[in-house]
This record gives sequence, C-alpha cells and structure tokens, in this order.
Amino acid sequence: MLSEVIFNIESIFILFFIGTFFITYVIIPMIIGVAEYKNYTDKPNNRSSHKRSVPTLGGVAFFITLILSFLFMNDWNVSNISIFVIPGLAILFLTGLKDDLVVLSPASKLTAQLLAVVFVISNSAMQIQDFNGFLGIGRMPLLLIFPVTTLFMIVIINAYNLIDGIDGLASLIGIIISITFGIGFYLLGYYYFTILSIIIFAMLIAFLRYNLSYEKKIFMGDTGSLIIGFMISILTIRFLAIEPCKLEELPMYIENIPVVVMAILIVPVFDLGRVFLIRIMSKKNPFKPDRNHAHHILIDLGLSHPKASFILGLFNILFIILFIILGMYVSSITLLLIFIGLIFILLYAFYRLDSSFTNLKKRISNKRKVKDLKSKIFTNK
Repeated sequence: MLSEVIFNIESIFILFFIGTFFITYVIIPMIIGVAEYKNYTDKPNNRSSHKRSVPTLGGVAFFITLILSFLFMNDWNVSNISIFVIPGLAILFLTGLKDDLVVLSPASKLTAQLLAVVFVISNSAMQIQDFNGFLGIGRMPLLLIFPVTTLFMIVIINAYNLIDGIDGLASLIGIIISITFGIGFYLLGYYYFTILSIIIFAMLIAFLRYNLSYEKKIFMGDTGSLIIGFMISILTIRFLAIEPCKLEELPMYIENIPVVVMAILIVPVFDLGRVFLIRIMSKKNPFKPDRNHAHHILIDLGLSHPKASFILGLFNILFIILFIILGMYVSSITLLLIFIGLIFILLYAFYRLDSSFTNLKKRISNKRKVKDLKSKIFTNK
C-alpha cells in the first residue's frame, strides 16, 4: 500500500514537471514575438553584458504557468497557502511588468514587495516562529515573528533580483535552490511545497533554453526575477517554519538548519551583501545599479556568460553539499563560525580579483594613451 502511494505521488510530480515545462516552453516564443513587435526590448547600456537589444518579459510566462498550476494543486493545499500566495504573486507581476516597461524607483518596488509579503505571512504556516535552538534561540516572541519573517523574504527577493545580470545565472541558481528545497520537502512529506519546487524547476529549465539561445533569446526581466525570487522566498520561509518535531526526520542537527538554508542561498545572498557593502563604503546609494556584482567580475575577467554562470552554480552546489555534511556532525556555533570564515575568504578573493582586473585595465589604458601620444608626436614631425 505504501509503495502504491509513493508511486502515485511520484507520478504526480512527473506530470507537474511535464505540464509546467510544456506550458512555459510554448508560451515564451509567443512572448518573444510580441516583445519584438512592440519593441519591448532591453537596449544595451554601459552596465549591460549584451551587445544587442533582447526581448524582456520572460516573467510573463512564469506568471501564467504558476496561476494555471495553482488550479491543479488543491488536493495538497492543506493550509490554503495558494489563497495567500496568488495576491502577492499578482502584485509583483504587475510591479515587475511596469518596471520592465517604465522604470520604477527602488522605493516603489520595495513597497510592492512588502505588500506581497504581508499577504503570505498572514498565514500562520508561513511565519518563522522557532529557530530550533540555533545559537540557543528557540521560539521567538510574537512581536518579532512578523518583522523577522518579512525581513527574510524581502532580502531573498532582492538578492535573487540582483543576480539576474548575465545569461543563465538566475535560472541556474533558481534551479539549484528549487531542487534542494524540493528534496527536503519530499523527505519531510510536504508534498504541496515539493510540487511548488518542481514547478519552479521546470519553468526555469524551459526558460534556460531560450535565455542561452542566440536566435530566440529572452531575458526574464524584473517581472521574472521578482516572481521567482518571491517563490524562492516562500520555499525558504516554509522550510524554516516547519515544526521542530518534524525536522528531526532530516539527517542533521535541527539547530543547524538556519545555516544550511543560508548555504542554499549563498550566491544571491552573498552577492547582495557584498555589493551593498561596496556601495556603502564608497558612499554611494546602495540601491543604485553598478557593475560590482560577482558575475560582472567573472565576465570582465574574460569568461563567457555560460561559463561564469556554471562556475557560480557549481560553487553554490559545493557550498550546499559541504554544509549539509557539516550540519550532521558539528554544533550550530561551529557551523556558523565556519560559514562566517568562508564568507570572509570569499570577500577577500573577490576583492583581489576585482583589484587585479582594475589595475590591469588601468595598465592597458595607460599603454594606449602612451601609444596614441607617440603616434601624434611622430605625425607632427
């Protein structure tokens, strides 16, 4: 009987994967056609890593696919999660769409994100209430539950939004994160969120084929990065909100789960923290775009978009595996210290890479100036 139930569940997982992949794969070419016809494209500028105008609005396909998927998820919608997710999803879809067509201010986008998050955390199942003994922190006071949960979701949404700077990166990182959470939810028997993870995974796989294409290329735009960031934040919060007694089924100390979750999100969260730190130290607006992201450094060093995305994706996978293994054997304090130590090493490594490349650019620029000056002198003679 048990094997029959597992087989049925796994069949449903496969059906959701095939269905959502197919819908996304079919819709995207239509969006590309409309975007090119209406000239809804992203024109290259001084921050761009692409050389020609590329259609945006890939997130429209995500929104349509997610809404259709929610219609078929009622059997697993135990806590009526969908009712709380769909309004937030709609808010961020409209916000991202407007930002892709007419640029919005950071304050407007943040306001929309807060409103979307409020809908989600209105459901008690989507509130971080217990840190499971992490650093001795157990159940949180009621006054802290809402601000802490809100802060987590806002950080994740914006962190994911910021890594969407080169071809393939946001998709690949989203795939890695959704697979990891999907496995965790499956092991714990939370099939609604397993299916949600599979839907995100399938959509991003379908999108990746077009994002890496030259002939039929499309970006997910703010519409897509806000939607996927929002969905990843929902997976994260629900995983952190699982009751301690159920988390004991995982093969690790439950007090280590917050650090393991940070490891799962390492690429977007590290990049957000690093970029904001650089902007603040440079006395610049932390919300003003620049080319200080980790992926920009790798691109400027001469790597192609797929190679840079692959390196960051591989790093994310290795980081996840490392902290899952460590989470089985060491205390939460030790695990946190290892995490902080690695973060400092990464900050120094990227500082050296960025510094070396900046110096190299200066040397090349100086050589060109000297060459031009000599050419002018000899010409005048």
